[in-house]
Order: sequence, then C-alpha cells, then structure tokens
Amino acid sequence: MNNEYPVLEYLTKYLENDLSENDLSHMIYPTAISKTLKMDIDSIKLGEAIVKINANVKFHGNQQGTIHGGLLCELADAAIGTAHSTLMKKDESFTSVDLKINFYRPTWNTILKAHAKPIKSGKTLTHYECTIYNDENKKVAYITSTVMTLKGEKAKGR
Repeated sequence: MNNEYPVLEYLTKYLENDLSENDLSHMIYPTAISKTLKMDIDSIKLGEAIVKINANVKFHGNQQGTIHGGLLCELADAAIGTAHSTLMKKDESFTSVDLKINFYRPTWNTILKAHAKPIKSGKTLTHYECTIYNDENKKVAYITSTVMTLKGEKAKGR
C-alpha cells in the first residue's frame, strides 16, 4: 500500500532518510534533472529551500574555464521550484514566468548552495529571490523569479 505525503512532509522524510519504498508525493523527487546534474536538497522549509551541487569545471565549465552560468541558472531554478513545490496542494502545479540572474563573481571547483525564499506571495503569482553561495560563503549570483501557481484543470498534466 502506498503512502502519499504532501511535498513538504515527503521532502522532510527524504532528507531524514526516513522514506520507505511505498512513500510518494504528487510531485516527483528527486527530479530527473537533479539526478542528472547531481544536485541535492540541503534543507527545506515551507516555501523555502536550499539546493546544492558539487560544481566542477571538468563537468560544468565554460570556455573560460569557470563554472558555466547556465548551471547557476539551473541550480537557482531547482531551488525556487523546490521551495514553491512545498506550497502545492494535490490538485495544484506551477510554472516559471521569468528568471533574472545577476552574476557577482566567477567560480571554479566548489560546493554551490542556492537559497530560495519568497519575496511576495499572492494567490497566483509568487516572487522569489535566490542567492547562490560558494564554499567560502561568498555570493556568486543573485536571482529573482516569478512563479505562477496553476490550479484544477490548468494544473492537470503539468
């Protein structure tokens, strides 16, 4: 018999290594892209998440030999999506409306952590901020994003 949990409870159990093979949520965790890029959830709260990656220029580098900005965008998007998913009910889903990133410093081989939290939450639109830090706790990038909550029929198949 399957045990279905709300996303926040599911992810809390996931982080505590307390999931059984019958435990599930209406959202898929870990996500396929997170598994592919080897990103992990570091911490989770209602509406807030920290997602990390062990960034390595051999795998994530650009032509200058630093970590590619697209990886930073994906890390921020994963943190924002994880944060927002904790707010979703079973018949709800969401989609990103926009994402803006400011790059503060280049980075190389390091553990990057993206901390996402809401700036302003509404019934349909939520505005997030996300700061990415390196393993020296220096700001690497600052991201803002708007996420739209989809309900009922609009959420089906998403």
